[in-house]
Amino acid sequence: MSATRYRRFLKLCEEWPMDEFKKGRDLGTFLRQRVALAFREGENTQISDPEKCDQMYESLARINSNVYRERFPRVMDTSFTGVTVEECKVLLSGSMQQMQQMDEEKKGLWKTLIQRFSSKAPEEAAEKASEK
Repeated sequence: MSATRYRRFLKLCEEWPMDEFKKGRDLGTFLRQRVALAFREGENTQISDPEKCDQMYESLARINSNVYRERFPRVMDTSFTGVTVEECKVLLSGSMQQMQQMDEEKKGLWKTLIQRFSSKAPEEAAEKASEK
């Protein structure tokens, strides 16, 4: 019986989509790793709790086949923050690290502008910046 479970999980792993933008953080990758750990011996793996295993498979299969997405359709394509799906993908992708580096560079420019246009003497502005 565990051979059947193993084959079902393998088929689910094949069907599960992978997101190239989230390398190492993708749910599909995580799922594949967990199946490999759970079924170390392949078809010969002994399952300690078959009911829990079947329940887990059914839950993952429902998520993969978009049962809940169809049952509870979204009215809008944005969240309460107003962020669109595309913006969420960019935020969650690996390119966020690049954006953070750009933000740090912008902070350097911002501090420079504040120092230039500050009404205080440059020495006082530098002291206040170092206190923060």
